[in-house]
Amino acid sequence: MDMLFFDDIDKLGRIVLTAVLVYILIVIITKVSGKRSTSQLNNFDWVVTVMIGSLGASTILLENIPFIEGASSIIVLYVLQFLVTKYASISPQFSNVILSEPRIVFYQGQFLPEAMRAERLTRQELECAMRADGVRSFNDIEAIVFESDAKLTIITKPDSQPMTDTVSETLAPLTD
Repeated sequence: MDMLFFDDIDKLGRIVLTAVLVYILIVIITKVSGKRSTSQLNNFDWVVTVMIGSLGASTILLENIPFIEGASSIIVLYVLQFLVTKYASISPQFSNVILSEPRIVFYQGQFLPEAMRAERLTRQELECAMRADGVRSFNDIEAIVFESDAKLTIITKPDSQPMTDTVSETLAPLTD
């Protein structure tokens, strides 16, 4: 109970200094590694990101992990992430192994219960994605796809009325 709020100024100094160094390291490596490391994450990217966060926290808080060892492990994960994603971008077979395939969960007015069950999705989650995209009715939707990054993509039906008629009717009063 003695160390509930404060233990030792040396430990505190080490934590502050290590936190600054780990922060700088992660910012630099993330910048160098590109948008992929901070974009919509698929399962594989998410696991690596969590591991990097855990290694960063361990390096900051645990005295028995020197900064160089923690930094090395973080750098190795970033390099492995780069190599795996690079290879996945050129090898469809490898990509299929590490990434999940998109799955249609709603198509032409029908919920696909087996697909929804397999992805553990509810009707409420599909409705939430619809609202986020400004779609009001399932009647306006051709399909809903559950993407490999766990995002729901709403594909709306094509308009039955040609766009040119709508545009000309809207602009007609302006040209008079």
